[in-house]
Amino acid sequence: MTIDEIMEYCLSYPACYVDHPFGAEWTVIRHKGNKKSFALIYSHNDHLCVNLKCDPGRADFLRSAFEEVKPGYHMNKEHWNTVILDGDLPDDDIHDMVKHSYELTKPKIRVRKAPH
Repeated sequence: MTIDEIMEYCLSYPACYVDHPFGAEWTVIRHKGNKKSFALIYSHNDHLCVNLKCDPGRADFLRSAFEEVKPGYHMNKEHWNTVILDGDLPDDDIHDMVKHSYELTKPKIRVRKAPH
């Protein structure tokens, strides 16, 4: 997967935008509503990578199932994975991990209680 492909996929989700808070080397995709990051795209050790938020139990499973999934580089290792994008990981699996990260970080919908 190329940087253009991962960015296009991340930006296909509603209400998100590109940011560069750490300089041009890191592309961060954030939610507009709460400004939380759900994908951090960068190069490391000559590989294109993306950091994605992940439920801790699922993170452990993915790391054991896929060689391209590692503990989050420069992130909380319990809640973030680094996914190597230029390996053999199928696009469908990468897309699933991006969706999971998006869902974990999206703004919460507040439900108003009706007045009595």
